[in-house]
Order: sequence, then structure tokens, then C-alpha cells
Amino acid sequence: MQPIMDTSLWLAHKRRALAHPVDGADFLMRRTAEDLADRLGAVERRFVKAAALFCQTPAAAETLAESGKVADIVRVETDTVFLSGGDLGLIAPLETVPFEAESLDLAVSLLSLQAMNDIPGMLIQIRRALRPDGLFLGAFAGAGTLFELRESLLAAETELYGGASPRVAPFTDVRDAGALLQRAGLALPVADVETVTVRYASLFNLMADLRAMGETNALTDRSRRPGSRKLFARAAEIYAERFSDPDGRVRASFSIVWMSGWAPDASQQKPLKPGSAKISLKAILEAPGGQ
Repeated sequence: MQPIMDTSLWLAHKRRALAHPVDGADFLMRRTAEDLADRLGAVERRFVKAAALFCQTPAAAETLAESGKVADIVRVETDTVFLSGGDLGLIAPLETVPFEAESLDLAVSLLSLQAMNDIPGMLIQIRRALRPDGLFLGAFAGAGTLFELRESLLAAETELYGGASPRVAPFTDVRDAGALLQRAGLALPVADVETVTVRYASLFNLMADLRAMGETNALTDRSRRPGSRKLFARAAEIYAERFSDPDGRVRASFSIVWMSGWAPDASQQKPLKPGSAKISLKAILEAPGGQ
């Protein structure tokens, strides 16, 4: 099965972005790390050992440390360049979880799963690495992300050249995310989505931000020919026509899908078996005051 994402190119884009930082371009990671803090704050327990998997920046590990709920935190990255500030961590290939079975109490992944070709396999590895009743929290760019850019580029390229090549990656839907958690064998699976809308002066400002994030086109089936100025100029016009606010600024959507699941454990709540209820719904409704 041919991979959808060229992960080597995606990582090269990330390295380039790290080597040429742009102030404020990490806004999406910072926002996602803040959400991680909120979600972790709702969990009433402590964790002995946690792993931050391929998060590309220290943001996730710092959030775990600041929570006061994690004793030992290990960062896992594909390259030492991502371990900034002298952080210690493990180096491993993308889409691998380099831990022994049942050795982690918490695993976290922020904004990298969307670049992986085998998300089910990654989740299965995470499930294997978690101790019973261990927690996985993950966030990735999901369906609806950059739909405005996708539509504008598609319309412009079709209009100018009679066809289009893929320029924006396909993203996983929140419903599929829930199914993936179940397929991996994680208990109490929950998936939800939060859409962040960012406004820009034009399509070109959005594309500059994506380049600074290291999130430009890394599709395996991408066109090897650079897009022409004519193409992007027309796409910018279409973008402004379809997705601008009254003040002329254009909108860009980032749909962040959150997943959480627990490694199965006998202590966890389980749904009752069908027919095991001690009183019927009919009896409740027919009782005085039941309606």
C-alpha cells in the first residue's frame, strides 16, 4: 500500500522551520499544549512515567512537568535537533514507540499523527507500551483543516490547467478517530474536535505561516513541479472571494481532533450487559411522576 505522506520530506520541512524560526508561528502548538494542560487537569491521578511522542518542540513535555502530576518525562523525537535546550530524550524513527511493553503510565502526542501513514499501528504500539490503566492523550490536525486553502487551490488549478494535483493533505475525521482508538484496544475511548479559526491578510500570509510551521505539502503524490505565480495569484483571488470577512481579511480553519483512551484494567467501569438491568424503562415511565 503506497504511503500517503512523504514522512522524510515532512521532517525536512520541520528541520527547516526550526532552523529559521518565525516569531509567533508556533501558535497552534502553544494552543494545543494549553488544551493538554486543561485535559490533564481533569484527570484525578498522578503518573510515574510519561512519554511525549514526536511533538517536535518542548511544549508537551513542559506542560506535563508544570502539571505536577508526572514524576518522570521522556521526550521521543526523530532527530536530536528537536531536543532543544539540552533536553534529554530518545531518538527513534517516526511511527515507532521505543518502550518496553507496559512501561508507561502516560503517553502524549501533539500535532504529529496527521503526518503518519500508519496511525492504527502507532496507536497499537502506544497501547502496548502503556501499563494497565495507563492513559493516552493525543491531538492532531483533522478533517476540515485548511479546507479553504484546499478549495481555493483546487478551483484555481482546475480553472487554469483543466486538472489539479493534491496540495493539501487529507485529514482523519473525528468519528474515525474514535474507531481507531477502539481498534487499538484502548478502553473508554473519547474523540472530540475543536476548530481554531485564524484570520490573515491574504492566502500568501497563511502560506508563510504554514512554511514557518514546517507544514507545507509533503504528500507522496504531490506535483514535483513548483506551483506558478499565476496559480497562486488566482487561488488568492478565489480565497478572498469565498472566505473573507467584511474587513477583507481571510479565514483559515484548523480542526484539532483530540483522542483519549486507557489501557484496559479490571478496575475500570464497564458497560452493563444487555438485559442485566434490575428495573425496566417501562416500569419507570409508568410509575407516579415518571413522566
